[in-house]
Amino acid sequence: MIQGSIVALVTPMDASGAVDRQSLQKLVEFHVAEGTDALVAVGTTGESATLDEHEHCQVIQWVVEFAAGRIPVIAGTGANSTAEAINLTRRARDAKADACLIVTPYYNKPTQEGLYLHYKAIAEAVAIPQILYNVPGRTACDMLPETIGRLAQVDNIVGVKEATGDLSRYQAIRALTGADFAIYSGDDASSREFCLLGGNGSITVTGNVAPKQVHDMIMAAIQGDADTALAIDAQLAGLHKMLFVQSNPIPVKWAVAEMALMGKGIRLPLTWLSQDCEDVVRTAMHQAGII
Repeated sequence: MIQGSIVALVTPMDASGAVDRQSLQKLVEFHVAEGTDALVAVGTTGESATLDEHEHCQVIQWVVEFAAGRIPVIAGTGANSTAEAINLTRRARDAKADACLIVTPYYNKPTQEGLYLHYKAIAEAVAIPQILYNVPGRTACDMLPETIGRLAQVDNIVGVKEATGDLSRYQAIRALTGADFAIYSGDDASSREFCLLGGNGSITVTGNVAPKQVHDMIMAAIQGDADTALAIDAQLAGLHKMLFVQSNPIPVKWAVAEMALMGKGIRLPLTWLSQDCEDVVRTAMHQAGII
């Protein structure tokens, strides 16, 4: 089971919007050095919605290549078409990703039975560990704990990223799943409390900017060291908030560029961080000890 700080990696781009392979390698090296426990390639934070299929699979392959077995790589392979999600998941398996993170179908708003059958079909089609991803604030689709409990019985489905920020969801999901089913926070602001309750880690946006601090905080929480986790999290509180001052990944890409780890590239319909938001993100970075 993958535990700890799992960074939802940004996809670096140049000013024209082309994927920047060299900066991607730099980011992977940065996270290995800083103690990040795993990387998600081409999740929502990685702009999966605007990469075409070739680019999507190419970025996954590059991240696996750059990680070189030093750190697990989880590939984002969700789609609102079951057939497309199966294809992406199959290609991630072929690229030798360690697992896949599969977001609930967006826009088409399936029923709970539709969600169950969607994920079951993917799991039965592709032999790779699969992590469910529930983020109703972005998909308009809420996968209920009862559906997660059913899916936990399906081979290959090994965990869930629960991004509602509702701490009661952890207890509800855990009551319906076995101890070997991983439950990850998908909400940075509540990830400390989530892991103190027994969560297995956080799939984090903040970890792009403060990887060592997020790793240390999450591991302290997993180990039950509430005081240490709280002290670190207090420094990160501004980042947890300000990295969402505009739609993710707008602020986090600006912050990573500010750290000279990549250029100022993002794809429409997303735009670069508004100038009037720069100071609040910069202040949050300083509060977290990031220059």
